[in-house]
Amino acid sequence: MKTIEQVLFEVVDLCNYLMIPYAVMGGLAVRIHGIPRPTYDIDLTITAKGDHLQQMFAEAESRGYMIPAAYRGGWLDRVADMPIIKLRTYVEDGKGIDVDLFLTESAFQESLMGRRISCEIADRQIDVVSPEDLVLLKLLANRPRDLGDIQDIRFMQKQLDERYMRSWAEPLGISERLDSLLQEPEY
Repeated sequence: MKTIEQVLFEVVDLCNYLMIPYAVMGGLAVRIHGIPRPTYDIDLTITAKGDHLQQMFAEAESRGYMIPAAYRGGWLDRVADMPIIKLRTYVEDGKGIDVDLFLTESAFQESLMGRRISCEIADRQIDVVSPEDLVLLKLLANRPRDLGDIQDIRFMQKQLDERYMRSWAEPLGISERLDSLLQEPEY
């Protein structure tokens, strides 16, 4: 049975093979910047468009990933106003692991990609969003789990670049959430 880390490595290998810049985010990034917690999907931001994206679909399918026809036809889902496509791989007894690929489209996502950092996961170098960008993404999602993740990130990181986060809070529409967060004591 494949683990979530093995699927991550497969997707990273795919991105590297196609020379598609990526940054891991979501629960796997929380494992790097915060307190590890279970996660059951993989979230990445990637920089790929048009033919490059179609090439990625073809290569992913050849490696056993399923891509819904709507995405192959050019449809994009949106989460927190960021375009997203989904891949799925099956690991055991019909159980699957979803891979959410957020497409770099906005100035914030371009900044996020420019600030990504290389981290070691199971003896592999993987590009991961910065802790500040992860906090901003978590504030955008604003689910109870995300707010807990933010506290864990703050606890483990001690110092975050508050100025950078404030520079994006207003354009992202999360100024009040960030202000509220920064007024809370760090644990």
